[in-house]
Amino acid sequence: MKSPEKITVDFDPDTLDMMFKKLKETKWPDIIGEDSWVYGVPRSWLQGMVDFWVSEWNWETISDQINQWNNYVVDIEGIPIHYLHAPGRGPNPKPIVLTHGWPWTFWDFKDVIGPLSDPEKYGGNPEDSFDVYVPSLPGFAFSTPLAHSDVDVRRVAELWNTLMTGVLGHDRFCAHGGDWGALVTAHLSHEYSNSLIGAHLSLSLIPGVDRRALPKDVWEEDEDWKLTRSAEAESTIRSHVTAHLLDPQTLAYGLTDSPVATAAWIWERRRNWSDNSGDVEESFTREHLCTTAALYWCTGSIGSSLRIYHEHFKKPWPLAHDRMPRLEAPTAFAIFPKDVVHLPRKILEEYCDLQRYTVMPRGGHFAAAEEPDLVIEDLQEFFRDLN
Repeated sequence: MKSPEKITVDFDPDTLDMMFKKLKETKWPDIIGEDSWVYGVPRSWLQGMVDFWVSEWNWETISDQINQWNNYVVDIEGIPIHYLHAPGRGPNPKPIVLTHGWPWTFWDFKDVIGPLSDPEKYGGNPEDSFDVYVPSLPGFAFSTPLAHSDVDVRRVAELWNTLMTGVLGHDRFCAHGGDWGALVTAHLSHEYSNSLIGAHLSLSLIPGVDRRALPKDVWEEDEDWKLTRSAEAESTIRSHVTAHLLDPQTLAYGLTDSPVATAAWIWERRRNWSDNSGDVEESFTREHLCTTAALYWCTGSIGSSLRIYHEHFKKPWPLAHDRMPRLEAPTAFAIFPKDVVHLPRKILEEYCDLQRYTVMPRGGHFAAAEEPDLVIEDLQEFFRDLN
């Protein structure tokens, strides 16, 4: 296995120039009737976002922020893995891997990296420090190119265990994730519990448990809101899951060619899955939205990022054992009310070594990006007494 190579995160200048050229020359579809979110992303809003992207967004500023941390790429069994590393500043920092989802990137953890790695600098207790690692999922952003077609959640968990123990040399580590990152973290707790200090998830799921098949009596009366939110979010999940699962390559042609298509596809999900009143800018800045789209488009990774849906959902979850609890490592769930999928607490208690369960006062699917302070506090409190 090769040693990690330190890199400076940047975009190819010609690709960046091409992106701006394409943005300026976008061929816009007609407006038919009402220009509103009823039909998808409104053209007037999207044109305003593109104007900002071209005239005000500055990649050099963003790349300087990313490169304040150490960035590396390592080849693990033919799969390139990029990760950001922020060394812990404290007497005994615990190693932690933070795993993103789709349409996230590693940079959605930007506001938790500093406080987790150097809590004293941000008014916290140095005893709570973490040695922070933030990898890009295979086929996402700088973990490219993805040449293998069999990378599912179990494979990513295996790669992360190899990264943290084999490459970086940690005997045991902490894990946190949302969206696909929650699935990866859950599988780490399931198959690699001996490697984990603990697993912390911001999305409620259990490997192999179908929430739609659960009997009604597992839901407590005070959990009706979970059913309501899951039903409300169902229509916003269906379109992208179906396309990514069945036709990822077909969709990839248009998204790979057009930065506006990439942006519209991912920004609609950012709006629908976060905790806002219909205005996505209540949850994310324009700068962060443009950065997210650029990280997908300029790295040419939007197409490969879709493949995990096909690889994971085309078959039953590949369980490693049939023991109970299914998640054997100490496990915590941070429940954000506007997330898109929820499970009853009773199921979490049955299938996990559940040691912490927190219902947050606000926040949606992109927990670390939407409510970094809540995530930081919950991670520190959960892992404080775990060794």
